[in-house]
Amino acid sequence: MRVRRVTTTRAGGRSTGPFARFNLSLGVGDDPAAVTANRARVVRELGLSGLVFLRQVHGREVAVLREPPRARPGTGGVAPDIPDVDAVVTDVPLLGIAVLAADCVPVLLGDPQAGVVGAAHAGRAGAAAGVLDAVLDEMTGLGAVPERTEVLLGPAVCGACYEVPAALRDEVEAALPGSASRTRTGTAGLDLRTGLTRRLADLGVRRVGTDPRCTIEDPDLFSHRRDGRCGRQAAITWLDPGGAPDARGSTARPAR
Repeated sequence: MRVRRVTTTRAGGRSTGPFARFNLSLGVGDDPAAVTANRARVVRELGLSGLVFLRQVHGREVAVLREPPRARPGTGGVAPDIPDVDAVVTDVPLLGIAVLAADCVPVLLGDPQAGVVGAAHAGRAGAAAGVLDAVLDEMTGLGAVPERTEVLLGPAVCGACYEVPAALRDEVEAALPGSASRTRTGTAGLDLRTGLTRRLADLGVRRVGTDPRCTIEDPDLFSHRRDGRCGRQAAITWLDPGGAPDARGSTARPAR
């Protein structure tokens, strides 16, 4: 079994205005028909049997999928969003699981030997609350081993751009050590990807890759802190039964 993963960008798609063009969120005020078309395109281009998104709430609740959810008619294989969770785990081959972000850290996890994948939305609140601990607990329950688990931290606001009050920085640092940073202007900041990497190491995960792109700095990515009203890109992972795992897993092309 091979673990595959992609992150999308703004390129392609049918959304317009502040959501142009490849917005994948139904919760930001975009035309639902455009979002549905964008999501269906992901399913087609990646060759998935289905695709699941979450209605994220900046928490640590995890959904566990042991069978494919039923897709809504006319959605091209996209299931209804799972409400009030920020992570999802599955062992179903070819079922894509996705998290949405526009500054928060999308986290994709996979143990190719066990045939288990997970996806987590790690915003400031969820990261500090332990969403990674929760998703790894559920993956372990399905046979995953932290030492075998591969993780990708996707595009997010970087520590040089993520300005917060000093008291909030200290609060997050206490809950997620390694997160405190200083911005380019010398103010208090947060680098959640560094804090998450340290937490993963504490949990026994050593195989961690980071997409270095900053959502604020990169115009090809959505950023709520930069633009306010905007769309969301997705980080998606799935199990590919057609290929054996290699030493590093696999990263497929982005859907555009």
